[in-house]
Amino acid sequence: MNELMAARSLTTRPVVTLGGDAVAQIKDTVFDASVGRIAGFALSGRGLLSGQLQEGLPWPAVHSLGHDAVMIRDRRALTGALAVAHHEPLRGRVLGARVLTEKGTDIGTVLDVVVEGGTSGRVAGFRVAAARQFAPPGPKRHRRWVYVPRGESLAVHGRAFVLPEDALQHIADDLTAFAALADGAPRREGPPP
Repeated sequence: MNELMAARSLTTRPVVTLGGDAVAQIKDTVFDASVGRIAGFALSGRGLLSGQLQEGLPWPAVHSLGHDAVMIRDRRALTGALAVAHHEPLRGRVLGARVLTEKGTDIGTVLDVVVEGGTSGRVAGFRVAAARQFAPPGPKRHRRWVYVPRGESLAVHGRAFVLPEDALQHIADDLTAFAALADGAPRREGPPP
């Protein structure tokens, strides 16, 4: 499996050609909930004062997604922004959506989407603001987040993601533990303490 990363961390990441030319930077990640993958990216120009570009980057044109840059073969990979706009922008309906299990257990709300780097663009799961039963004891301001796998049968119902019941067995406290679970390391039994 490729390295996992938070989709929000992709914002401002440079888009670089295989020849080494920086041609844009990521403005928004566009997510296709129906297939659980990145659909593409909305782009902005390079630099502080540059605005949104009229071009977008559809996922099939991405050569590789890494922690330092998004690689494309050449500038011709960029298309009209409308080519990726018909999917959900990350900060659109995904962030803030409820995460529930099939039996109605409230896990929390989506803070970020965890994606797989490299060439897959697969959504591995979500960083979720933990619901009360998953948060440590103490004042509300000390609530925490957890990482939850998207499961094989992610369903979208209005503004909620419905996960298989066994997703509770695969909740992790941090991205490193979540990546280990995704790679097949021993799984914790039951929900987090």
